[in-house]
Amino acid sequence: MEIVYLGLGANLNAPREQLENAVVALRGLPHSEFIALSHHYASKPMGPQDQPDYVNAVAAIKTALSPEQLLDLTQKIELEHGRVRKKERWGPRTLDIDILLFGEQIINTERLTVPHYGLTEREFVVYPLLEIAPNLLLPSGKKLNTITATLALNELQQLPL
Repeated sequence: MEIVYLGLGANLNAPREQLENAVVALRGLPHSEFIALSHHYASKPMGPQDQPDYVNAVAAIKTALSPEQLLDLTQKIELEHGRVRKKERWGPRTLDIDILLFGEQIINTERLTVPHYGLTEREFVVYPLLEIAPNLLLPSGKKLNTITATLALNELQQLPL
């Protein structure tokens, strides 16, 4: 079983509810155990600014699934929650589930890059991940808690429960 960290994000159709429904679906993944969930965080969109703010969180699971099997299942969850895949990057979406880390694996395939390519540059990933894994050592050998020293908050706000 590998420990996997998943980034969750939404900014359409009741984003907090979308994340809560995604967590219910993640809890039901086969050959997997749900471990932890960060608070929800409000963040500004990365891409076009003419879209609603995002709600983000990070979840941790233990899984016996392969990275590709997990990717297939998380993409299925996204589709079941109204996700429409467009060529536009960083556009509005009902649900986004990113595989941030898959154990200590480094994966570079046509479909999947792990660690997630933006993991250390995105406050809406680093701070929620730090909340649930404060002593995390990244596959690069870098400690997650050292990244916050140079990573701006960009108006990131932890939301009340």
